[in-house]
Amino acid sequence: MAKDQIISAIDVGTTKVCTITANVGYGGGLQVLGVGVTPSRGLHKGLVVNIPEAKQCIRESVRKAEQASGLKIDSAYVGVTGRHISSLNNRGVVAIPRGDRLVRPDDLRRVLHTARTVAIPNDRKLLHVIPRGYTLDGQVGVKNPVGMHGFRLDVETHIVTAAVASVQNLVKCIRGVGVDIEDLILEPLASGEAVLRPDERETGVVLADIGGGTTDVALFRDGNIWHTSILPVAGYQITRDIAIGLGLPFEVAEELKKRHGSMMPIYDAKEDASTIKVEDGYSVSYRDLCDIIRARVDEILRLIALEIPGDDPLREVPSGLVLTGGSSNLTGIATLGQEVLSMPVRVGVPTGVYGIADVLPDPAYATSVGLLLWATSRQEGEQGWRSRGLGEAFRRFVFRMRKAVAR
Repeated sequence: MAKDQIISAIDVGTTKVCTITANVGYGGGLQVLGVGVTPSRGLHKGLVVNIPEAKQCIRESVRKAEQASGLKIDSAYVGVTGRHISSLNNRGVVAIPRGDRLVRPDDLRRVLHTARTVAIPNDRKLLHVIPRGYTLDGQVGVKNPVGMHGFRLDVETHIVTAAVASVQNLVKCIRGVGVDIEDLILEPLASGEAVLRPDERETGVVLADIGGGTTDVALFRDGNIWHTSILPVAGYQITRDIAIGLGLPFEVAEELKKRHGSMMPIYDAKEDASTIKVEDGYSVSYRDLCDIIRARVDEILRLIALEIPGDDPLREVPSGLVLTGGSSNLTGIATLGQEVLSMPVRVGVPTGVYGIADVLPDPAYATSVGLLLWATSRQEGEQGWRSRGLGEAFRRFVFRMRKAVAR
């Protein structure tokens, strides 16, 4: 990436919209120049359900980031999530026809193109085609075959698709506030950039970004992505359980969850009998509150575990589970995860940025920071899977959307 390049990212979530502008200095360091966070409206479980409301909160978030940085945001990297996301694995094979049998970058483009030739319905488009690993003349585990000699090149890919209509609505909202889209990135991939260590990616790890509307799951192994899925249960369901179980308004239940919720509450005689006083004369039992939260989080953790292939999850992912997202701020969630899943569990906090970034070292901003890190790492080389953003087909789709919105 060029020295001192300004990039921006927009994370349009179910509970908040976060816009970040950063300066990519020499060596790839990210200096945050401005952050804009606003409560989200017009979205449900990661999907746009009210375009005017969604557009308004995106506009406000962008305005705050521009005000903090003193810079105009013309384009941004945007995260995508929701139940409309699906994924599959596919293989591509090509011959190396030249006399020297030397693998060149063009051969990688050809083999990836063959891998992406899968039957995709008209209402879906490619979002990512990510190489999981190459095989050259039967030699498996090749990370980058460029410069090597061989007759046959195979690639295993992880292909992510998205519903056209859902992406169209998101693109329309972003373009409607005057911001162009550099790339659309699957959110758990972005979150992984911000919170996972290289050794975890290599040995095997599951990332679960528990947000407001969805839990985004990604499994990494041998340094590459192996599986992704979006679960339609997250922080919203926890708050809803509290509201129904304790007879509270949703906003009051949300505040109680954030201020008093715990997975591992310690009860003594006084606490067991005590109640928590809340606004408008409401009062609830501390024990009941924690029991409700624990039951729902226990369910979410078990659903995450079901995404791990094989009969022995710990063998598949020796590094265990990394939790991130706003709901992973609940006290004791890592301890509960270790108890329920019998594997290492930690809460991942985004790293890799400096500057005006006081609010960002928080799991709630893993996707926002990860979008920026994706934007820098994707420039490290044409062949790395991090550079495989939209793909040409999806870029053409976004270009058509830009023209349609501009009319």
